[in-house]
Amino acid sequence: MPPKRVVSMNVCTDQLAMLLAAEGQLHSVSYLASDPNTSVLADRTNGFAVNHGLAEEVFLMQPDLVLAGAYTTRTTVELLRRLGIRVEEFAPDSSIADIRANILRMGEVLERREEAAKLVAALDRGVAELGKESASGKTVATYYANSYTSGTGTLVDEIVKLSGLVNIADKLGLSGTARLPLEMLVMAKPDLVIGGGEDYGAPALAQENFVHPAYRAVSGQGRAVAVPSRYTICGAPFTLEAARLLRDAAEGDAK
Repeated sequence: MPPKRVVSMNVCTDQLAMLLAAEGQLHSVSYLASDPNTSVLADRTNGFAVNHGLAEEVFLMQPDLVLAGAYTTRTTVELLRRLGIRVEEFAPDSSIADIRANILRMGEVLERREEAAKLVAALDRGVAELGKESASGKTVATYYANSYTSGTGTLVDEIVKLSGLVNIADKLGLSGTARLPLEMLVMAKPDLVIGGGEDYGAPALAQENFVHPAYRAVSGQGRAVAVPSRYTICGAPFTLEAARLLRDAAEGDAK
């Protein structure tokens, strides 16, 4: 029997559940689901109860299924399981293959397999469409707060490849989420730079690298690309919008 009262405690499971759940099946989503900086589906959260991943509040919602991330709300997950509540955990996406797998698994746990298959088909169509474009060969550097970048083995790296660009982090031998010193970024001379677009609402030490004259020189002259992080935090067909933005930026840079 399909679950009838589902609570999601993770912004990625929030969005997959919103895309796949039957009418009235999803009861609650996390507070991050309504944040447009982290959630593509922020405008669809009206009508859902909001939770903050606390065991007491989730238990009182009387769910028959709880969706959680594999690395967050650990204490809550353990307590809910001890109370006999079914909890399904989903690992973060590091590739398009991971996105496919998580969509299909969400279809299984919600017993919405046909809808999940349709969503995977939409993802595959988008990947195929991007694959028809010839690779530009241009280089791009991702540069985040505290000088972090995304290298081999990350979802962002796969998105860069889908866009037909070359990830500077790969050329530098960086894997996973790694530090990219500003000096290395400058010497790499990327054609495009993604970064500096997050708004903390106040001055933050984590963003000091974005006001450095050297960074401004590298990202200036039309080389900065705005790719909202909400497209790369979680995996779904909407993730491919990040690749399209990069592809379009490379094409505009070539004109």
